[in-house]
Amino acid sequence: MAVSSLFVLAVLFASCTSYAIEPFNSFVFVNRAGWGARASGAVSRMQQATHVVIHHTFIPGVCTTQAACAAAMRSIQNSHMNANGWSDIGYNFAVGGEGRVYEGRGWRVVGAHAVGYNSRSVGIVLIGDWRNTTPPAAALRAAQALIQEGVRLGHISPNYTLMGHRQASATECPGNALFREISRWPRFRN
Repeated sequence: MAVSSLFVLAVLFASCTSYAIEPFNSFVFVNRAGWGARASGAVSRMQQATHVVIHHTFIPGVCTTQAACAAAMRSIQNSHMNANGWSDIGYNFAVGGEGRVYEGRGWRVVGAHAVGYNSRSVGIVLIGDWRNTTPPAAALRAAQALIQEGVRLGHISPNYTLMGHRQASATECPGNALFREISRWPRFRN
């Protein structure tokens, strides 16, 4: 009797637990709690995104484990909030070199990543310096899968425009190698 009661309690506990890592069909999603995000300040909501803006971090460099990518996310958030004075990390999502997707501001929240496009775009950063080398294949697949998932869920318009950060402002972001890569992806605007 005691064993069956413990089993029932274990099942109830497991069904009520909120997991920080969720597997989607083609990528693993790490929510804000999963990487140890600070609470955000005030944020603004937005309608369906019409643009997807791709970035690179430059610093920190590529991360290849979940622990390293979580640390990179905290570093980016701290820089954006402490040095820039923003209410949160600037990007909507980040992709680690190991292929996991990390929640930044999330869907339908105005980012702080591309002046003139923040209120109508999803900003996706691939963690690392992609000036001379292309991100790992797992990261590229995860970024593309995230965009497809955003369209499927209705957060990104099916007629979205894909662009690199350098197309929104004077910057080398997302790096030459990553820019060349995304220029071959569907819906890229030159």
